[in-house]
Amino acid sequence: MSDFPSADRPAIGCAATAELLGQGYPASVWPTGQQPSRELRKGRYTPESITHPGKMLPTIARYAINTYTDPGDTVLDPMAGIGTTMVEAMHLDRHGVGIEYEQRWATLAAINLTLAERRGAPGTGRVYTGDSRQLPTLLPPQIHGKVALVVTSPPYGPSTHGQVRTPGPRHGKIHKIHHRYGNSDNLAYRDHDTLATGFTDILTGCRTVLRSGGHLVITARPYRRHGELIDIPGMIVAAGHTAGLELVEECVALIAAVRNGRLIPRASFFQIKNVGDAIDHGDPQWLVQHEDVIIFKAKGEY
Repeated sequence: MSDFPSADRPAIGCAATAELLGQGYPASVWPTGQQPSRELRKGRYTPESITHPGKMLPTIARYAINTYTDPGDTVLDPMAGIGTTMVEAMHLDRHGVGIEYEQRWATLAAINLTLAERRGAPGTGRVYTGDSRQLPTLLPPQIHGKVALVVTSPPYGPSTHGQVRTPGPRHGKIHKIHHRYGNSDNLAYRDHDTLATGFTDILTGCRTVLRSGGHLVITARPYRRHGELIDIPGMIVAAGHTAGLELVEECVALIAAVRNGRLIPRASFFQIKNVGDAIDHGDPQWLVQHEDVIIFKAKGEY
């Protein structure tokens, strides 16, 4: 079952967002989960790309870029990971720019950008290494005021699902692999308040490089820590307002397929196990099968 509105979690990230939507802000569903992530990346990204713990679904980046930009525009991802946003921008004849904190992922992103070039992507791509909390100082001056769209997602730290492995085909304890970022000082491993402050700094920097009328598209989902629901979408809305941005839409991007009017879940082993355990203990929960998509503009830019 999908984690759409429930007693456990409202459809909107927080009360303030619900009030805004009640005043007439639009919302919509993006059918971005028709294919598994592995199939979407096959031949388009290097096999090593699967080792990143927090990859954005390529179709989500593709949908946002198609919706909010035109060919030739510049698209930025300040938390670029393996370069999904830039690769999809390049294939859509846009110029992809990314910043990645960890050198390992920045190197892998650069390899994926080169692969896109070799496969005939008409756009260009460039990744910089650094801390996006100092974003304006990391990008060349000629980009400032030229970015049409920011597409990104905050880190989730220990909530990433990774992959399942066992020591043998019939026995051994199940364990995760590819579920952690490389550096312990990564923003993903800081407490919630530090994450919120850091993400606010990143959004403030993004606002300074956006062109007039530019958008920011941020994907997130709530997660549980020791049974408590952590409202990451609500944190993003609050961070955006603090950064001087204005909420213009909140959408749903499916990570499940739709077949004959029914959702076909693409939940991980640990998602299914954790939800099943919670239900067994009398705590009704649902499999999360969508990303919240929160869309901002700079205030007064219409």
